[in-house]
Amino acid sequence: MTTLRGIHHVTAISSGAKENYEFFTNILGMRLVKKTVNQDDINTYHLFFADDRGNPGTDITFFDFANIGAHQQGTDDISRTGFRVASDEALDYWVKRFEHYNVSYEPIKELFGKKVLEFEDYDKQQYALFSDENDEGVPAGEPWHKGPVPDEFAIIGLGPIYLTVSSGQLMDQILVNLMKMREVAKEENITLYEMAQGGNGGSVIVIEDSNLPRATQGYGGVHHVAFRVANKEELNQWIEHFDNLNLRNSGFIDRFYFKSLYIRLYPNILFEIATDDPGFIDDIEDYEILGETLALPPHLRQYQKQIEEQVNHFDTVRSNKEFPKEYFN
Repeated sequence: MTTLRGIHHVTAISSGAKENYEFFTNILGMRLVKKTVNQDDINTYHLFFADDRGNPGTDITFFDFANIGAHQQGTDDISRTGFRVASDEALDYWVKRFEHYNVSYEPIKELFGKKVLEFEDYDKQQYALFSDENDEGVPAGEPWHKGPVPDEFAIIGLGPIYLTVSSGQLMDQILVNLMKMREVAKEENITLYEMAQGGNGGSVIVIEDSNLPRATQGYGGVHHVAFRVANKEELNQWIEHFDNLNLRNSGFIDRFYFKSLYIRLYPNILFEIATDDPGFIDDIEDYEILGETLALPPHLRQYQKQIEEQVNHFDTVRSNKEFPKEYFN
């Protein structure tokens, strides 16, 4: 069975799609590569922010569920999403950018030999920027070339994903024995696991803390994390792997932009395994207009009019706009 190839995407929950779009576009400088709906709740937006072409391993996605409360931080949770930037110098740029846009952040620190800048958004969703300065492993994506962040400082993919858990021993068994990852380093109650080539694009950071209450889902929190496989053949190997162990899972699910399976191996934490292909450039949107239309997978297109009447419209057209690159003294 092939090993997992790295982080595929993270799906989180926001308090509003428009505010979410503005934060990720104008402040974080990530490209909206698909504006669609939750395929299991078609009245809910599903926004995908990624690198310039929506490469696998670069996208964070959001649902804006109606009538949902705020995420309550705690243990047994996907507690923080990492992103990658090219260098330590890029982190210095982001400190200035966060100051300019009044984004809450913590001082730059070092974790497992990498410089890290932790921050949060308007929903108190937790993030971290990791420097690729000393990184070797899963290759990064590419900057959104037409976005407001200079290419040399831009976010170029997902970094390590944080899991806060009450039982580090149980999570270790899951990640090593079931998910075929490897433990590579430990600092106090924090353990670093890697998959495939490792590095920032292939890492999970586990924080053991049994003193916190269990986290509850809501806006400002993560819904699930997905790990990469190349194609349907590799995905089916993982389905067979879980089935042979009598571990309940979703089985094969076609999300059109990728194929998936979902499995909950640890209480309160949902994992997905997703294929790299086919991606976000499709029959509805080419490279130039990614994310500018309400794009639906084929099985939902018969409901296009109904969906457009239900969701709150907001403008995501950027191909006719120019974002000046922003530098800060």
